[in-house]
Amino acid sequence: MKRLQKLSQEIVEITLKIEQEYPELYQYLDETPVTIPNSGTSEMSTKNFSDYLDSLRQLLNHHIENHPKK
Repeated sequence: MKRLQKLSQEIVEITLKIEQEYPELYQYLDETPVTIPNSGTSEMSTKNFSDYLDSLRQLLNHHIENHPKK
C-alpha cells in the first residue's frame, strides 16, 4: 500500500511540474491512458500507476530534450 501511495505522490508531483513549468504539455495528459482495473490485486494497480508515472516521465524528458528553454 505504501508503494501505491508513493507512486500517487510522484504522479501528482510530476503532473504539477508539467502544469506549472511546461503548460504546453499539459494538453497531452488527457491523451495518456490510465487503466485501473475494477478487480484484481493491488499489484496490478501498482503496476498501472508505475506505468503511468513512467509515461509521464518519458513525455517530460522527451520534451525537455527536444525543446530546450530559452
